Amino acid sequence: MAKSKETKTNAMRILETKKIPYTAHTYECDEFIDGIQIADMLGLPHEKVYKTLVTQGSSKNYFVFVLPIAEELDMKKAAKSVGEKSVAMLHVKDINAVTGYIRGGCTAIGMKKQYVTRIEQSAQKLEKMIVSGGKLGMQLELSPQDLAAASNAEFADIIVNS
Repeated sequence: MAKSKETKTNAMRILETKKIPYTAHTYECDEFIDGIQIADMLGLPHEKVYKTLVTQGSSKNYFVFVLPIAEELDMKKAAKSVGEKSVAMLHVKDINAVTGYIRGGCTAIGMKKQYVTRIEQSAQKLEKMIVSGGKLGMQLELSPQDLAAASNAEFADIIVNS
């Protein structure tokens, strides 16, 4: 039996259902590596590659933030952008239970539930951005506006200014 060339992730299926164009980038990966290493492996510019972070607010609700791989999430700005007093990073052991994804494969598209999502506002200047595709070894390239549409996200200033 012929094995299919590409296994579609939930995120890919959602994009296809919504007729949102994307390009998949695959790489060999058995365990978590950070976004900078992934960008370097794939020869991608760091400013185009984004990471997805999941937090829990003081209300106990979960929030998703998408920001450039080399940047740091500003917890105060992030909390303010979602109307919370404060947010804290979700513990790694809880990522799968909350999102349905694993560390390194977490994407804002197609989590177990639709969480309030913010994309760093600087992404709007990009023609295309690259985010995790929903599993290790898979990155998706799409326009920031399409990512926002697919993940029901808004753009906000959420990074630490250097």
